[in-house]
Amino acid sequence: MSNRIIAIHLDLKGVPPTPRRLIELLPIFAAAGYNAILVEWEDMFPWAVDPRFRNATAYTPQEVARFHQAAHEHNLEIIPLVQCLGHMETPLQFLEYAHLREVPHRSDGLNPLAPGARELVEKMIDDVLALTPTLRYFHLGGDEAWTFGSHPDTHAYIAQHGGAGDGKGNLYMHHVEPLLDKLLARNIRPLLWHDMMIHWAPAALSKLATKADLCVWGYQGTHQTTNYHWKLEYIDKFKNNGIAMWGAAACKGAEFESEDLPDLEQRRINCQSWADVADRYNFAGLIATAWSRYSTDRAQDSPIDAALDSLILCGHILKHGKPSSDYLNTLETLGERQRFETCRNALQQLQDARRSFWRQIQFLRETIACCTLDPHRRKGGTIITYLLRLTASFNRTHEAVLKIHDAFKGLIPDLWLIRYLDERILPMQEEFRQLIAQVKYLVPTAYAAAYAAEFPVDAKL
Repeated sequence: MSNRIIAIHLDLKGVPPTPRRLIELLPIFAAAGYNAILVEWEDMFPWAVDPRFRNATAYTPQEVARFHQAAHEHNLEIIPLVQCLGHMETPLQFLEYAHLREVPHRSDGLNPLAPGARELVEKMIDDVLALTPTLRYFHLGGDEAWTFGSHPDTHAYIAQHGGAGDGKGNLYMHHVEPLLDKLLARNIRPLLWHDMMIHWAPAALSKLATKADLCVWGYQGTHQTTNYHWKLEYIDKFKNNGIAMWGAAACKGAEFESEDLPDLEQRRINCQSWADVADRYNFAGLIATAWSRYSTDRAQDSPIDAALDSLILCGHILKHGKPSSDYLNTLETLGERQRFETCRNALQQLQDARRSFWRQIQFLRETIACCTLDPHRRKGGTIITYLLRLTASFNRTHEAVLKIHDAFKGLIPDLWLIRYLDERILPMQEEFRQLIAQVKYLVPTAYAAAYAAEFPVDAKL
């Protein structure tokens, strides 16, 4: 499909690019085959509805304007994303908005029946529209609303309007339809993630089809191997009810939380499946998601500058239906390859050292349990051997941290780079301290002789 939108996703709620780097990434996106950017602004947007929604390094209105202008110059269409139901931590974290939560102690889910809930989303949409040039599409999120229907009011509404199938669809549309109509009145086509709709009754799906496109997402394996919400039977169901669809693969951030680098082979397999299905079902667009956090209250993962190889590989597959054999030449041509490889190699060292560290933790804790249960097994030296290996892994992590600071200088604000590293290193330090105390108790003589100066657990990282 020659006019299909191929969008790269910018998830700015984690390891966000500096304003300068945000602009520098645009020619890379264009050269990789993308013609649009799905921008998930979150707390990097200069919100006017409530300035507390901005983080400490949020972009200014002027920086947002420069980004839009530069994107236009590179023929990259902007598709903003504002959450409307789930993933609402950015506004709902504040007590002034706590009455809008579906569950009082959770800030991720909006109660769609709470007075003022829809109005808050409308104000956030208006903020983004005010700083965004002419749009064709606007993404309202709407996925992973884990608490949906759990408030007594929403639970009763669902029961009164048809139960799990019809009722959930009716409640969802009760909340979202005015937002869809608001965008449609401006000749903007709304987009929504699909996972909340897979069990809807045909009537609700047919109604939605007139109001929005669905972005069907799935990041692990293929459509033939998955048993999750993106298997073909759900895609067939949407098609049979007249819904226009987009597909969403992942180019980074899909392996697991706090992962440092994407698995290139897994990304290739996943994108290839989406490219094939897009042709079969005549999808309007394809998206390479690039997650930087799984939600706003979780650790950051996968800085984009160390994942440019995956980003380009996925772009080529989604656009052309197959990978290019020389996709890294794109970075060479743009003068970006050396910097990318420096970033990637530093993060590879960090990832390898972290994996080794936590594997050694398992071995050491199991050995400590063994020697605690049977004191006769304390004298073989295995505990000291594992602790030495653990120390080596920790030292390699420390070396990687120093390289990462140098590699990413100017690419990510210092605040977020330091936090990215602290999220990984502080748990390691704490685990190390606890284990040292246990080992000292079990083998005090060996500890004093072999370990007094060995532990770098107080090293500044």
